[in-house]
Amino acid sequence: MTSSVRLTGIESPVPTGLFIGGQWRAASSGATFDVLDPADGSLLAQVADGTTDDVTAAVDAASAALPGFAATPPRQRSEMLRRAFQILTDRAEEFARLMSLENGKALPDAKAELTYAAEFFRWFAEEAVRIDGDYRVAPAGGTRTVVTHQPVGVCLLVTPWNFPAAMLTRKLGPAIAAGCTSVVKPAEDTPLTALLLAQVLAEAGVPDGVVNVVPTMDAEEVVATAMADPRLRKISFTGSTEVGKILLKQAADQVLVSSMELGGNAPFVVCDDADLDAAVDGAMLAKMRNGGEACTAANRFYVQAPVAEAFAGKLAERMAAMTSGRGTDEGVTLGPLVNEETVAKVDRIVTGTVDAGARVLTGGTRPQGPGFFYPPTVLVDVPEGAPALTEETFGPVAPITTFDTDEQALALANATPFGLVAYVYTGDLARGLRLAEALESGMVGLNRGVVSDPAAPFGGVKQSGLGREGGHEGIGEYLTTKYVSFPL
Repeated sequence: MTSSVRLTGIESPVPTGLFIGGQWRAASSGATFDVLDPADGSLLAQVADGTTDDVTAAVDAASAALPGFAATPPRQRSEMLRRAFQILTDRAEEFARLMSLENGKALPDAKAELTYAAEFFRWFAEEAVRIDGDYRVAPAGGTRTVVTHQPVGVCLLVTPWNFPAAMLTRKLGPAIAAGCTSVVKPAEDTPLTALLLAQVLAEAGVPDGVVNVVPTMDAEEVVATAMADPRLRKISFTGSTEVGKILLKQAADQVLVSSMELGGNAPFVVCDDADLDAAVDGAMLAKMRNGGEACTAANRFYVQAPVAEAFAGKLAERMAAMTSGRGTDEGVTLGPLVNEETVAKVDRIVTGTVDAGARVLTGGTRPQGPGFFYPPTVLVDVPEGAPALTEETFGPVAPITTFDTDEQALALANATPFGLVAYVYTGDLARGLRLAEALESGMVGLNRGVVSDPAAPFGGVKQSGLGREGGHEGIGEYLTTKYVSFPL
């Protein structure tokens, strides 16, 4: 295999090998796997298919690099991240096109993701020099305690396909800032962005072995091998709750520090005193950002009865006006979904919801032809228990149901094992704050359709995960606390 591939619209060659110990290499088996273009199913690239031997080699490299990198002055780590931020910003168009090619998302979404992704490097460049400690006098007297924070160690970072740049920088930013070394297992649908990011970090001065990337089609065995290695200290995973539960059980065997950003089933509540135009604007962001393929996507719309018909009509009009097509084409606002499995799931959920009694205002039928496309879809009169309300759709589908009282809205919104994010639109701030406090979610967008911010602690409650990413809290996930007690 070649170590890189040239793709249309991408100025520089994109790496396709494993990145271990600062070197690009083929898989130990010599095998590769195909990365497809979701717009037509054609071959984009063939990427090295990492094995259990390869991930062990990556842990070897990360473990060897750890002592030196952990001792690196915080300012040096900060400057590495700042340089990486600048490189990403300078190459924004190239990264956006690459993400659009391998993920399918429309270029506006890809450009927004790249801006968001780069910001994690800038934010944690600033946090690297803010790792503090403490000096305490023992209450009984006679001793003093010095509290310090040290890097947790070698980390395994497992990232999803829906935000191939941002989900990786959100983990690598704090890991590098804290002085940790990492082994990255990117999603098999979108490995190219992770590999190009590794190249950027090397250009930014991150030492060999600090970041290692092992794409693979055998995720179960490769991840299990890394997690069983006694040198590993942390697992950070973004993906489904089902897989997260498996990884948490495996993490228990080595008592690994675990961060889990898992599934969502976000409610979007529209009260009768809301500015409907603003609510529709927010709904378009919360639902259609990344084509609905986001854990933060609004998945269930609860609209107070007096304004439900008007809201549904406005939303259907806006969604129907979106332009579907290849993500890199001019004017396209909705690209294909990432793969056949995803579009088949969306189609099954819509069909099941219509069969349960829902009515289609727009969309609702998978188009003929190549590619993994599904139209923007609005469903109304959606009955309780329908698939679109109980499953995380991960596609451009907005099911709408009504409520009468705030208490009913809260009961409906909280009737889920998930609790990542919720959205509320109301003209009454006090009402909005009461609802926000009562919603069982780690984040709430109050009169806002996007909550993600590198400076804020991203994460959920219940079965939506453990830990926080971003904000001041994010770097703490990669640090361990030590205290030294001495007489005085």
